[in-house]
Amino acid sequence: MTKTVLSCIQPTGHMHYGNYFGAVKNWVDLQEKYACYYGVVDYHAMTMPYDVKKLRNNTWELIYNLLAVGVKAENLFIQSLVPEHTELGWIFNCFCSVGHLSRMTQFKDKGKDSEEKSKDAFVSAGLFDYPVLQAADILIYKADYVPVGKDQDQHLELSRAIAQRFNNTVGKEYFVMPETLHSETPKIFSTADPSKKMSKSAGEKHFINVFADEARIRKQIRSAVTDQGGASDEMSPGVLNLFTLLKSAGRMDEHEALMKDYNAGTLKYVDLKDATADGLSAMSNAFTEKKAEITSDKRAIKYLIKQSSEEIRKIAKETLREVKELVGLLNVK
Repeated sequence: MTKTVLSCIQPTGHMHYGNYFGAVKNWVDLQEKYACYYGVVDYHAMTMPYDVKKLRNNTWELIYNLLAVGVKAENLFIQSLVPEHTELGWIFNCFCSVGHLSRMTQFKDKGKDSEEKSKDAFVSAGLFDYPVLQAADILIYKADYVPVGKDQDQHLELSRAIAQRFNNTVGKEYFVMPETLHSETPKIFSTADPSKKMSKSAGEKHFINVFADEARIRKQIRSAVTDQGGASDEMSPGVLNLFTLLKSAGRMDEHEALMKDYNAGTLKYVDLKDATADGLSAMSNAFTEKKAEITSDKRAIKYLIKQSSEEIRKIAKETLREVKELVGLLNVK
């Protein structure tokens, strides 16, 4: 029996190479082995202050981007088109303790960050509670595997804890315990500050847009930080990051040759930067061409994704129907 994979992403703007190499490329690869459900989780994007006008546009933009890099339309759904997620999320609230949620590090980090920026900062209840909705996202499809980074392990542990408490309460092993699917996904850092992860929140110079034009990519790679001073036998973070980008872009021959130069002490950083820029530019050009093809008929794409969301929703509806029966709630039909 084919195993099921569930993974989700927030529609927060541009897709950068940190997103792509760290998660989305893995999504594309997993489609060949598993039954995959990939969600654009617009409800989660509401947990932090956001621009109301941009949310819907960002959601569709991310859909176009995902299709352009190889995610299959039939595997995609938009969270707000599957309302069963939020209904199951409420039920799960009653199987999750406040204490468990208060220990979630992402809430503490994001809440603290907001308060440090302004003592009048608004920290929503949604930010506190979203791990429960995240558990609903996963469990409603009875996912066997969830591809996550190490920083997301805590959220999957909460999903398992909720599933176990639910099963114990109803006296039935209804929900499977989802497992982490750790793959060899590289961690990509900012070329402007290789001590930080590539991120949109840090500003434009700290991320490389997957759909950027070649001139923009070459400019960013050309200005990438390499050595930061100080003698060391270890490869500097900036140089390591460029090698990681080069390898992730599939330029294995160049990676091997330049690594030999590095080990011999003859590496010229301009050669490493040019090779990295060549690799990323080639990928971006192909993705941009595919996106142009996709967005030539946006109405057709929107219809297609609404249809795939409706098909995937059938699974969610059946899970919710069964859950309501188990917990003593009424079903409409």
